[in-house]
Amino acid sequence: MNKYKIGMISLGCPKNQVDGEAMLAKLVDAGFEIVNSIEESDLMIINTCGFIEAAKTEAIETILEVAEYKNAGVISAIVVTGCLAERYQDEVKKEMDEVDAVIGIGANADIVKVCQKALMGIETTSFPNKCFLSIDDKRITTTPNHWAYLKIAEGCDNKCSFCAIPGIRGKFRSRTMESIISEAEQLADNGVKEIILIAQDTTKYGYDLFGEYSLDKLLKELVKIEGIEWIRLFYCYPQRITDSLINVIKSEEKICNYLDIPLQHSHPDVLRNMHRVGTGDTYRELIAKLRSEIPDLILRSTLMVGFPGETQEQFEDLCRFVKDVKFDKMGCFAFSSEEDTLAYDMDNQLDEDTKNRRQELIMDIQYGVTLDCNKDRIGKEYTVIVDSCEDDGRYIGRSYMDAPDIDTGIIFTAKNKIEIGSFVNVIITDFDGYDLIGEMV
Repeated sequence: MNKYKIGMISLGCPKNQVDGEAMLAKLVDAGFEIVNSIEESDLMIINTCGFIEAAKTEAIETILEVAEYKNAGVISAIVVTGCLAERYQDEVKKEMDEVDAVIGIGANADIVKVCQKALMGIETTSFPNKCFLSIDDKRITTTPNHWAYLKIAEGCDNKCSFCAIPGIRGKFRSRTMESIISEAEQLADNGVKEIILIAQDTTKYGYDLFGEYSLDKLLKELVKIEGIEWIRLFYCYPQRITDSLINVIKSEEKICNYLDIPLQHSHPDVLRNMHRVGTGDTYRELIAKLRSEIPDLILRSTLMVGFPGETQEQFEDLCRFVKDVKFDKMGCFAFSSEEDTLAYDMDNQLDEDTKNRRQELIMDIQYGVTLDCNKDRIGKEYTVIVDSCEDDGRYIGRSYMDAPDIDTGIIFTAKNKIEIGSFVNVIITDFDGYDLIGEMV
C-alpha cells in the first residue's frame, strides 16, 4: 500500500502551531509520513492564522503559492485548517478552487478522514462547534528538540473591542492540571529543557476549574519535573498577575524572570474603548512592583497604535509611557479593522499612513531603549541555552532574557564544539542592534 506523504505549513501564533502538531500526531498514527517540503508531499495542510489583516493576507498568499504546486502536478491535494478557515468558512473554498478541504478548529480531530478523502478527490467542508477542539491531544513537536510550547488553556472571554479571537476560538477553558503535568513530563523525557506556557490568557488558568486563578499552583507542580530547566510565561494579563504568582516566579529558580504582558496602550480613554482593564498609571504601578519584587526581571509587552479615535495627545501619552517604562522587549501593531469586532464600526477610524507612522515612531523609541539596555549588559555573564551553530562557527543562543522565535538572542564564539540544546556561560562583549555579542566563558 502506498504510504502517502503529508506536509504542513503552520502560520501565526504558537497556539496555532500546537494545534498543528496535534494534527500531525494523528496523521502519523494513521500511517501517513510527514515530510518537510512541498516537493516531497502528496498533500499539503495549510494551518492558517486569521487574526488581523496582515495574517489573513499571508495565509491567502500561502494557499495560492501551494496551489501553484497542485496545478503543476507536484502535489495532489490541499487542506486548509486553522483560524482563517474557522473565520471565513465558505469564502475560502469559494475563492480558491484548488483547495480540496476547509475545516474549522472543531474538526481538527477528523484530520485523518479529511486527508484520506482529499487524496481520493473528495472535497470536504466541516465546521463543528469550537468546543470539539481538544486541548490535551498527543502531538509531534515541530520546535527544536530542546524547547517546546505547552498550551494550558484555549479560548478567550475578554472580548477586547478590537479582537476577533473569542469569535474564532470560543470561550476560555483550562486543561486539567494532571494533563498539563503529564505532557510536560513526556516533553522532558524527550529531551525538552525549556517549556513555554501559552494560552490566549495564561494568567486566567484554572479559574473555570477551581474558581480562582491557579497559574501559581500549576507552576509549583511543573518545577518538580526533572529535566525541565526553564519555564517561560507568555500572554500574562496585567489584572491577573497576583501576589502569589509573583512570589512563585521569584522563588522558583526554574521559572525564568521573564514576563510577557500585553498592555496595548497607556491612555485611559483608549484602554476604555478597547475594553481593557487598567490605565497607564496602574500599569506603571504594576511594573514598578514587578521590578522591585523579581530580580533582573525582563518585561515584554505588545502595544497597539491607531485605534479608532486615538488623538495625537493620546499617542504622545503612549510615547511617554514607552520612554518611562523602558520595556526590555516590545512589539507594536498598527490597529487592524476586523469585521465582527466592536471596533470595526467605531467612528473616527484613522488612515493607514497615520497608523503606520505612529507604529514606526513607537518602534524608534523602543530601539533607543533597547540600545541602552544592551550597553548595560556588556561585561555581564549569562547562562545561555544553545539554539544553533552558524556556518562561520559562531553559535546563537538565548539567556533567560530571550524567548525563541520572538526575541533576538546572543551570538557567541566558543573554543570547542558545543552540543545544541546545552547550557553554557557567556560573557557579553558587544552588541549589534538588537543582538548581543559574546564569548563562551
